[in-house]
Amino acid sequence: MLGRIAATLLLACLVPGVTLGQGERVVRIIVAFPPGGPVDFVARSIADPLGKELGARVIVENKSGANGAIAGEIVAHAAADGNTLWLTSVGAVAINPVLYDKLPYDVGRDFAPVSLVVSNDELLVVNATDPAGTVGEFVANAKKRAAPTAIASTGTGSIPHLAMEQFADVTKANLLHVPYKGAAPAVTDVMGGQVAGFFGDIPGLIGHVKGGKLKALGIAAPKRHPALPDVPTFAEQGVGGVDSNNWYALFVPAKTSAETIGALNRAVRNVLATPAVTEKLAASGAVPMASTPQELSARVAQDTEKWGKLIRAKKITAE
Repeated sequence: MLGRIAATLLLACLVPGVTLGQGERVVRIIVAFPPGGPVDFVARSIADPLGKELGARVIVENKSGANGAIAGEIVAHAAADGNTLWLTSVGAVAINPVLYDKLPYDVGRDFAPVSLVVSNDELLVVNATDPAGTVGEFVANAKKRAAPTAIASTGTGSIPHLAMEQFADVTKANLLHVPYKGAAPAVTDVMGGQVAGFFGDIPGLIGHVKGGKLKALGIAAPKRHPALPDVPTFAEQGVGGVDSNNWYALFVPAKTSAETIGALNRAVRNVLATPAVTEKLAASGAVPMASTPQELSARVAQDTEKWGKLIRAKKITAE
């Protein structure tokens, strides 16, 4: 009997989700974007199954604003008990530290990585009536115009903006960056012909592409996307060096114990291996992609260097 009690106490100390006479445990997933967006969709897709893995009730809280800095600050100051998770895109952890002179958090000091969750390749789309059928044709047409070709983004320093800058560098096309406050108005103006094109996350564009409202010219990734098998990569079309991924990942406060992080990581891996979850995410255009905490840490460092180099070279500053 004493042995069983000791084992239960040890489990409660090491594994998130175990509570001893204190009622239901609640785990918060803090999302740095408004309800209804792609990050919110991913959070809500994994919340219930993650709760089952952790033996807890998982709720999603949307704390949007300041390119993710508001959500980041909340998580940085939360208790390091495994009950507050931050689901964020690459921007807040690998771009903001380079783009902004001051942030209310330090990525290396304030957060511990748990796991990647999904991969989101960037897709170049144009108006459905655009004469270009390939990336090469789009570039050729852009070079014929006297005025710059307008390309929309979701804001200065966003992954869509940086993908456009990669594209401009490689092709030498005369492009004009047009920042919007989010993907929805940018997509609307591509459809309306106010701007010529847009780099965006596949989950936010796949419905418009399959519905014939937008034309997809190329994927900024090393290989084709399983949900859009007929759309070639930029590299396949002879345009190398355009490789942009707006991945989402989970982080916790920095002082969270290794045991707790390990348990969270196992729970995330189990959730992302569940057919119902993987099918739901894949249908949206997101590619489920778990990782070890170490792999996520390396990815953050790699992308901070990659995007930092481009931001400094282009002298991009926050709006």
